Amino acid sequence: MRIKILIAVSLAFSAVAPSASAETVLFVSPQGNDAWSGRVATPAADGADGPLASLHKAVESLRQQAVGQPRRIVLQPGGYYLERPVDLGPAGSGLTIEAAKDARAVLYGGRRISGWRRDGQQLWAADLPEVKSGKWDFRMLAVADRLCPRARLPKEGTFSHLSEFNVPWMSTTGGGWQRKPTAEELTTMKYRLEDLGPWLDVKNAEVTVYHMWDESVVGIARNDTEHQVLTFSNPGGHPPGAFGVKKYVTWNVREGLTEPGQWYLDRTAGKVVYWPLPGEDMANVAVVAPAVESILRIRGQAGKPVRDVTVRGLTLAVANTPLVAGGFGAGNFPGAVELTHAENCRLADLEIKNVAGQGVRAGNLKSCEIEGCHVHDTGACGLKFGGECLVRKNFVHHVGRIYPSAIAVWGGGGSGQPCTIERNTIHDTPYTAIACGGEGHRIEHNRISRAMQVLHDGAGIYITFCKRVVVRGNFIHDIDDTGGYGASAYYLDEQAEDCLVEGNLSLRVARPSHNHMARNNTLRGNIFVCDGDATLTFPRSSDYRLEKNVVVAGGAIRITRPEAISEAVGNIAFSKSGKVEGVKLEAYRQAGSQPLESGAGWLLVDPKLVEYESGQVRFASDSPTGHAKIEAVDVSQAGCDGT
Repeated sequence: MRIKILIAVSLAFSAVAPSASAETVLFVSPQGNDAWSGRVATPAADGADGPLASLHKAVESLRQQAVGQPRRIVLQPGGYYLERPVDLGPAGSGLTIEAAKDARAVLYGGRRISGWRRDGQQLWAADLPEVKSGKWDFRMLAVADRLCPRARLPKEGTFSHLSEFNVPWMSTTGGGWQRKPTAEELTTMKYRLEDLGPWLDVKNAEVTVYHMWDESVVGIARNDTEHQVLTFSNPGGHPPGAFGVKKYVTWNVREGLTEPGQWYLDRTAGKVVYWPLPGEDMANVAVVAPAVESILRIRGQAGKPVRDVTVRGLTLAVANTPLVAGGFGAGNFPGAVELTHAENCRLADLEIKNVAGQGVRAGNLKSCEIEGCHVHDTGACGLKFGGECLVRKNFVHHVGRIYPSAIAVWGGGGSGQPCTIERNTIHDTPYTAIACGGEGHRIEHNRISRAMQVLHDGAGIYITFCKRVVVRGNFIHDIDDTGGYGASAYYLDEQAEDCLVEGNLSLRVARPSHNHMARNNTLRGNIFVCDGDATLTFPRSSDYRLEKNVVVAGGAIRITRPEAISEAVGNIAFSKSGKVEGVKLEAYRQAGSQPLESGAGWLLVDPKLVEYESGQVRFASDSPTGHAKIEAVDVSQAGCDGT
């Protein structure tokens, strides 16, 4: 009887006592108050309790709970303006931060600008004393929820400078420049007298110096108007004139305000100046300038990772970057979301936009996921990550708005840190859409278009310093070659080994497969269709296997260094102009060619393509692909939504 009584008492107590593993939920609202408990979603009628007002307070309150206990912060609809990042360390493990159901909760990494007044006939200005004192500086501005273009000269295109740097580039593997650039070469540029002059306000002006695959954004320390030489306030990543590229643009000068929607930051006068769009009311329009470089930082430590954190359903907007050269891929800049030394963490269904740096910058990951995010209008990369991570069903576009070397999705990791990049839709990028380095990664079923719009020597998918990477079932189309070292669909660069490029489709990309300083890789079952000429390139590469690929071109088909192909089996090449040739290279230059004949792994016949625009390739019933046992490719469902 005593045992039964004890059991009954125990059961009764458990029915009313909170479980040790019960989830704690805090609510945050723009109508909240940090003096309230945060345990209820809406303010009480008597004003005695309600949601918290700030995400910082909610995070601080939950830090007092045991690590690992389920905790959740729910943000109600509205805008939240942050003057400092929200930081989660290992003590934040187990936390979920999410928007309320069907709510649009926006974290702004900045402050609203008010007090607008007329500044001339067309322009408006707002005084910013902290800018004049040098305590605040920024290079992006959001007006009415859009990323506004900075004042620029020239209005379109680029200027051409006069600086020379005639030093050979020896490749990354070869150590870079044959001679290291001097400090003067990295910090000076000679301009044409008709482009700039004594009117240039060096305190305001910034310059983008274009290189081959990256750029340098620099400030101006001095303008020598007698000799037409600018001295930069910070060094470039490469000297002006490197690679034979002599393009530059000047930003953030009043003379560059040429049309509505533009702005510039007048550091000399301490004000921000904006030219409103037709119909914009500066008394009511929302203008937000960045105050932080990162909005949300989830950061563990080596040997002490942050675990099991989920961030879901939020919008993050407006973040800043410092005045430094971005380097390859604009990789030096912070992310609106920073995630590092993390395990089992997840970023899901986020919208990240109107930020000067990366959308997400993550590293040292284990079993993490970035899924279903919409990342657009970023100054630098969309998603940049390193380590074991699944990057799936994200929509990434219009990246690199400030730093055109930005890569839309850039991942990788070392041995034992494979990542998967799958079913993402990417378009409108100034440089490479997907880049990856490391071992054992899978890049599958992505849809990419309109990449490589500004810079050179990149691709829809670019992999380098990697082994055993699989590139399969992707759909890349409509990439124009803007010159320089070219633009490609699928690019295996330095030290790519034992990789497989299989079952992919390329449409209207003049160089569908580019392979440089790579070895022992396989191209199998791919379909490459070009309206004009098509080139498959293999400079300084070796031991390639090409099996059952189809290449169709309206113009000539050229294979550079065909001797790099150690084995060719069952491939079809069809040139509507009747020209299929192998090209000999010497120091990357054409040094002769000869026709490619049927046989030796190539069949020069019309494969009779019936359909391919949708991504579902179909051949006519009498196509020779049947005899060659070449299977049709169906990548119509590639991307995050199959479109």
